[in-house]
Amino acid sequence: MYFSLTHNFFLFLIFISIIYPPTVCENAELKTLIELKTSLDPHKTFLSSWTDNGDPCSGTFEGVACNELGKVANISLQGKGLDGVLPAAIAGLKSLSGLYLHFNRLTGHIPKEIGGLTQLTDLYLDVNYFTGTIPDVIGNMSNLQVLQLCYNKLSGNVPTQIGSLKKLNVLALQYNQLTGAIPASLGELDMLTRLDLSFNKFFGPIPVKLAEAPLLRILDVRNNTLSGNVPAALHRLSDQFQYANNQDLCGVGFASLRVCTDSNHQSKNKPEAFTPGSPGYGSKDIPESAALPSNCSKSQCSNSSKSSHAGIISGVVVIALVTVIGLSTFSWYRRRKQKIASNLDTTDGRLSTDQGKDGYRRSAAPLISLEYSNGWDPLAKGSHELFENYMFNLEDVESATQHLSEVNFLGRSNYSAVYKGVLRDGSTVAIKRIAKTGCKTDEAEFLKGLKILTSLQHGNLVRLRGFCCSKGRGECFLIYDFVPNGNLLQYLDVKDGNDKVLNWSTRVAIIKGIAKGIDYLHTPQGSKPALVHQNISAEKVLIDWRLNPLLVGSCLYKLLADDIVFSMLKASAAMGYLAPEYTTTGKFTDKSDVYAFGTLILQILSGKTKIDLSIHQGAESGRFEEFIDANLHGNYSESEACELGKIASLCTHELPHQRPSINTVRQELSLLDDSS
Repeated sequence: MYFSLTHNFFLFLIFISIIYPPTVCENAELKTLIELKTSLDPHKTFLSSWTDNGDPCSGTFEGVACNELGKVANISLQGKGLDGVLPAAIAGLKSLSGLYLHFNRLTGHIPKEIGGLTQLTDLYLDVNYFTGTIPDVIGNMSNLQVLQLCYNKLSGNVPTQIGSLKKLNVLALQYNQLTGAIPASLGELDMLTRLDLSFNKFFGPIPVKLAEAPLLRILDVRNNTLSGNVPAALHRLSDQFQYANNQDLCGVGFASLRVCTDSNHQSKNKPEAFTPGSPGYGSKDIPESAALPSNCSKSQCSNSSKSSHAGIISGVVVIALVTVIGLSTFSWYRRRKQKIASNLDTTDGRLSTDQGKDGYRRSAAPLISLEYSNGWDPLAKGSHELFENYMFNLEDVESATQHLSEVNFLGRSNYSAVYKGVLRDGSTVAIKRIAKTGCKTDEAEFLKGLKILTSLQHGNLVRLRGFCCSKGRGECFLIYDFVPNGNLLQYLDVKDGNDKVLNWSTRVAIIKGIAKGIDYLHTPQGSKPALVHQNISAEKVLIDWRLNPLLVGSCLYKLLADDIVFSMLKASAAMGYLAPEYTTTGKFTDKSDVYAFGTLILQILSGKTKIDLSIHQGAESGRFEEFIDANLHGNYSESEACELGKIASLCTHELPHQRPSINTVRQELSLLDDSS
């Protein structure tokens, strides 16, 4: 009896170890991550959170996210300043579905072992210093949907094996040193929507098969040495087909291309029959996919051929034996794998990070189960129609900002970073990048806030152009109109003679403009409810090229997590914008916005960031020398200064019911003489 129980218990332990092997796997993945850390960050500068006694799935490993099985599924280390090499050890992360290493300083070759990451859907290695060739084993990564290798120093040909990536949606290879012919096999990519081969050294024709790829929407082959007749099928792409600086291209109906002559038509985009070594046929002109016979005599080739046949027959026999022996094992493994896979197969309805706004792609990886996402997918299928005119994709964001380049970096707060960007239509924007951890996890609340933000339209509010939520990256991006002259904070505490010293009429106009923006928020209009800004400050007042004030961040708190909002409030309180009643009520009202506006008035009048008691008293009593900026040298209207001082004093009254409404303030401001 005892033996039976012990035996059964032993079998039970074996069963558990087979069915639930996460500890072993986790240890193996931890070892792999430490190898990655050593190789990617040789100077131990950026990945200090990756410790050899830590848990990669605990959320403490920067840029690492795991799936529901406790396996590493995402590594997001873009723009971290990594200056090492990508090691072969990366192949140890078998469950990896997203690898984002772009905008770093990585060098060396792309390891061929990367081809073993068969679950990978997104591979971003762009904007680095990778050299060498593109490994042909990338053709084994059957789930790959986005392949970004642009802005590197890669050379050699594009592997024809890439044509076997049936799920590939985006292939970006621009700004490398690639050469050879464009593989016709790329035309077999039925899901391909964007192909960028520009600024390389490709030669030969554009394959007809590629031109006829069913979903192709964008093709960029600029600045190569392509030649021959451009396939007529590319007419359908209109201006999304870019081909400038290929002098030997010709075609009918393409602007700036000459009509093809007979010599141009000779190949008809088909490989010409050739004999190696024939006059005028250099090795450069041989298509990459051409099968060259070996340099041998007829007798040598015949013997070689016989040997090859014998070898093939022997090989077939061996393979047959191995196959018979392995069939049962393989079928058991496959049944088990399929059973596991069926539990993971989910449809990710997010807008593709690199796809046109009208397209979706099925994710082969269970991104919905990433721990840092917690299922967070605010723009899941069914929500898109609400924001059709506001949705951008990740490729738009990265293209606009040169892959979030430091050159375009504008500033950083404790929850976001802001970049300057240029959209495809040429307009300049400011893009606020927010980590998912900074956003509300309640999707309904997030969408509600997003709907409010997109509804705000006023001349004194910065316009929200759109947004992009990347579930796979765990980030959201808000795209605003770019306002060129900085924020109001930059016009305070400036020295006499500085060109940022505002004249009196401009100060009055800015005060009036801010009041108009706040009044718009506070007043319900149509479907727009009455809203409270909650975070009015000099930093949130941007100044455009006409010195017109625009409030930014209106109702942004409706998108942000509570701890982020609280952090913002602490900063607001430190600067004197937070109404005193908030400390007892914990609530924002229209009167708390008015209090912050009163503080802004005093800052604008005094030209100072810090508003002390003497400025408050001077404004209340009309002692101009105490609250009017000395940099004005007396060039201001005393009557207006007196009125503005009184308005500021009323707005900053300690009792909220003693403060006027913003609409009343606007009426008072309208009485001021603009011509003074």
